[in-house]
Amino acid sequence: MEIRNGTAVQEFTLEGFPADQHLGKVLFLLHLLAYLASVTGNSLIITITWADRHLHTPIYFFLSIFSFCECGCVTTVIPNLLLIFLSGRQIISLAACFTQAFAFLFLGASACFLMGVMSLDRYLAICKPLHYLTIMNPRTCILMVTACFFSGFLLMVIPVIKLSQLSFCGPNVIPHFFCDLGPLARLSCPESRSIETLFYNLVSFLLLTSLFMTVIAYSNIVVTILQLPSAKERQKAFSTCSSHLIVLSLMYGSCIFIYVRPKQTSRFDSNREAALVNTVVTPLLNPVIYTLRNKQVHQALRDTLSRVKLQKYKRSNIHNI
Repeated sequence: MEIRNGTAVQEFTLEGFPADQHLGKVLFLLHLLAYLASVTGNSLIITITWADRHLHTPIYFFLSIFSFCECGCVTTVIPNLLLIFLSGRQIISLAACFTQAFAFLFLGASACFLMGVMSLDRYLAICKPLHYLTIMNPRTCILMVTACFFSGFLLMVIPVIKLSQLSFCGPNVIPHFFCDLGPLARLSCPESRSIETLFYNLVSFLLLTSLFMTVIAYSNIVVTILQLPSAKERQKAFSTCSSHLIVLSLMYGSCIFIYVRPKQTSRFDSNREAALVNTVVTPLLNPVIYTLRNKQVHQALRDTLSRVKLQKYKRSNIHNI
């Protein structure tokens, strides 16, 4: 590693939140509750989807994979943030910083591609219902998910590898609450504007490609729904897409605000709130939105609880005998 001024940076200081012990305890409790609720809710979606045969459909398969990505994203960021709140220690090692940055970006990019695939799934289900099951067969669904993860990996591994080959000689303060490639590029020796530009171009390509797929899919969906003769049929068709649209708005809104808007000097200082929405609020709201607005998930929950109660009843009877 190239050394400037006789020293090489081996760790960074995350200054996304003030190291205030009294405030830290409150923030620790709030973020711990949000983290537990997010992981529990998304894990519940995964469990129900795989346990209930009525949910063995393409859209719920994609939803379970998306929930897995959300669990991974929030677990990549929040536990380290909880440690900062609890101990006041805002230090993260160089290796841990790069690992966190890559894991978060890889899972986030994969989730973004999945959003586009889910939009395509809704388009086929509403606009091409007679061909839906033929096109969206299990093999196609698995290939689509594999393509999402492969594309997310390929897009994010390039700037991470390029940045990891540079030197970090100080300063070592990251004005964020987790490691992101933009702030890291600004701390390299020399400061690498080319890698920062490459990173934001890749993220912009990712977001705009997924958003373009979504806009095209839902434009066709709206046209198809408006042509339905019955108001009840139109309402039912819109309700099948409403949950997906709400999650799309939250995710795209926060990501575009963070990564795609014009650069500013205080970019990361002003984006902490948007980053919190993207890393804490959205993963927490996703299972709430999908479970509260979905009758099939409600029924699957009731069926699962009934099976659990029945198994407990049988074991109790066997024990009594």
